[in-house]
Amino acid sequence: MLYSRRDLGKIAAATLPTIRALGAFHSDINSKINGVRIGAITYSFRSLPNLDDVIKALVQVGIGEAELMADQAEVFAGAPRQQRGPGSGEPGGPPPGGGRRQMTPEQREAFQAAMRVRGEEMRKWRLSASVDKYKEVRKKFDDAGIDLALLCFNMNERTIDDEIEYAFQMAKTLGVRAITTSTQVTVSKRIAPFAEKHKMMVGFHGHDNTSNPNELSTPESLAAAISHSKYHGVNLDIGHFTAANQNAVAYIEANHGRITSLHVKDRKKDHGPNVPFGEGDTPIKEVLQLMAKEKYAFPANIEFEYRVPEGSDVVTEVGKCLKYCKEALAVSP
Repeated sequence: MLYSRRDLGKIAAATLPTIRALGAFHSDINSKINGVRIGAITYSFRSLPNLDDVIKALVQVGIGEAELMADQAEVFAGAPRQQRGPGSGEPGGPPPGGGRRQMTPEQREAFQAAMRVRGEEMRKWRLSASVDKYKEVRKKFDDAGIDLALLCFNMNERTIDDEIEYAFQMAKTLGVRAITTSTQVTVSKRIAPFAEKHKMMVGFHGHDNTSNPNELSTPESLAAAISHSKYHGVNLDIGHFTAANQNAVAYIEANHGRITSLHVKDRKKDHGPNVPFGEGDTPIKEVLQLMAKEKYAFPANIEFEYRVPEGSDVVTEVGKCLKYCKEALAVSP
């Protein structure tokens, strides 16, 4: 379904009061730069052993706002750990510290089979687990002076309704203000009644799979996803959006009232690779400067995905990403 600019404007206007309610809380670590909330998704630190190390890394870098990956909290709460393939950050996936690699058809099939097994394993655990343990997770972030603002809980067409309900219960226990999720247009419709029930925003995260209209990658597919509820918004990944040959600046200008958060990374156009900030085609500086100029309230969360250079480490590289953002906003590091 295609949406006109007028249609999108009506959708944004209906949701704007809810989006505005997602303003920043106070945190002891101040990473708000020239009025722009700079945070990080904890996926950036996926190569670190546990949640405590992730929190220490955020403190070390000086990032005061976090978007928490559900699996990192779930492992702390007692979920079975994911088995990692040799030299990879996930079975068949990116190596520790970032950088996606191309997979052969056989590798992709093995990866998808592993994900199905993992999904069944996690479903059984979630449906028997208590969410009370997540109060301890919240306290860890609070004690570190970090605002735990968002929960990233990815869903797909195999996700059952009980798991969707679990995601919202998890989010409420963590005290976050919204959920972000990588999913499909068809699943966004199933999520809508849960968002309405819990009165919680869901930001839909896009990638660059433009060949499948059910995948979130274009303004049209994002519009279809958010049309199902006033509690549906967009977690715009400006790197993936650029790799899909879309204009991130223009999209933000037209749809800022429906954006819950950004993911900030640098990628090349035409489905190109992740690269260090400033080496790709993503208009990171222009986006951050637009946010400062227009005083947009949603956060810009660093997502580290390029390969760690030899002799460096993930904490150092995320620090470089933060420094780039500071320089883009004309603030001395």
